[in-house]
Amino acid sequence: MSNKKILISIIISLIALLFACGKRSSGRSVNPPPPPPVGTNDVDFWLTKSDQSVLLQKQSTVLSFGTTSNSNADIDIDTTQLFQTIDGFGFTLTGGSANVINQLDASVKANLLKELFSNDSNSIGISYLRISIGASDLNASVFSYDDVPPGQTDMNLDMFTLHPDETDLIPLLKEILLINPGIKILGAPWSAPVWMKDNNSFVGGSLRIQYYDVYAKYFVKYSQQMKAAGITIDAITPQNEPLNAGNNPSLLMTAAEQTNFIKNNLGPAFQTAGLTTKIITYDHNCDHPDYPIAVLNDPAANAFINGSAFHLYAGDISALMLVHDAFPGKAVYLTEQYTSSTGDFAGDLKWHLKNVIIGSMRNWSRVALEWNLANDPNYNPHTPGGCDQCKGALTIGGTITRNVGYYIVAHASKFVPAGSVRIASTNSGELHTVAFKTPAGKKVLIVENDGATGATFNIRYNGKWTTTTLPAGAVGTYSW
Repeated sequence: MSNKKILISIIISLIALLFACGKRSSGRSVNPPPPPPVGTNDVDFWLTKSDQSVLLQKQSTVLSFGTTSNSNADIDIDTTQLFQTIDGFGFTLTGGSANVINQLDASVKANLLKELFSNDSNSIGISYLRISIGASDLNASVFSYDDVPPGQTDMNLDMFTLHPDETDLIPLLKEILLINPGIKILGAPWSAPVWMKDNNSFVGGSLRIQYYDVYAKYFVKYSQQMKAAGITIDAITPQNEPLNAGNNPSLLMTAAEQTNFIKNNLGPAFQTAGLTTKIITYDHNCDHPDYPIAVLNDPAANAFINGSAFHLYAGDISALMLVHDAFPGKAVYLTEQYTSSTGDFAGDLKWHLKNVIIGSMRNWSRVALEWNLANDPNYNPHTPGGCDQCKGALTIGGTITRNVGYYIVAHASKFVPAGSVRIASTNSGELHTVAFKTPAGKKVLIVENDGATGATFNIRYNGKWTTTTLPAGAVGTYSW
């Protein structure tokens, strides 16, 4: 046989063999080729959208650091630039908040407290609480810890008692402390006992100078008796909103009066009693930074003061930096801002993230606190004349509704524990940012997109970057 015929025969045999193999394998499954490799996820991304379609949800997007160039805007993170240490994020646990939470079924309540205050992965990790010394306007009734019959006084504070708060607030604080023993607590009075005031009323009026000393001892007794109950008060302010005399309860205390009270009475009383409870001045709006500056300008008062506290119902958040720059050795705190029953989720989410969370932190605040933790569907309880549109972070009725305040705080509290340090981050256009390094060494970046369109940008850190997109009006927390 010729070589040509041999070659043809071999080819025919091979074709037949291949055909036979194909018939024998018909009906057998064939494994698809493996998918292309996916990059390692370097950054966890938690998102809340302004339309509420996504609420504090971890995203499945893979965010890998690399060096592939692109034309996106950059947000730079620099861990070598360190700013203030963070004491925490949270709310005011009003007497009304405690009351509605305590009405929950025991198991529901236990799960809620764990969700709010635990440090596990399913919690939002609230690390700071503000409480009222006596009643606030979000208590069902008005009281102080030393109420006596009209016309009487109690110079030795023999009638002093925490009893009005022993039903709701103090038991609830004890439960919270079992979950998070390290939580910090700030106390603030809305009014002194009426017998100490020049108008004998819980609304307005001023503290009579002859009662300055006994009122200082009132704060000492408060701190000591709370400690005896197992509750450490980390700090106090001498007066909530000292320039607001129209609330129920309230008390007018000018800067000069507060200076006098701190340097001659409150500071020495704490010192004599051996209390380490911090004294924080002001505790009112950002439109009067002149108030804390005036108090701190007095050397004798300054020596007793840890820092200044602010609200943001008036003025600009930059007031915190103004006071910080005037007294860089003193702390500043953002201690109150409310969300209203007349507000909307999208607008409140943007404004509060931009100002209360990001803004306060970028202006040296050690805390960012929203106002009321919880109330019922009718915004109760509150005193007669007290706030009737202050929306809690939680609405507690037949169910528990998590309102915008919950998500505002959670985007920070869940990821930035006490002891974290703010580090440098840049803003870009409508993207507002703040960044932290946690005690465990994690980096956390909070970004709010204040614009009307979605934004794609790079998070650039340590010579590499990853690209992410944030919808209009949304907030993202990034952690790595």
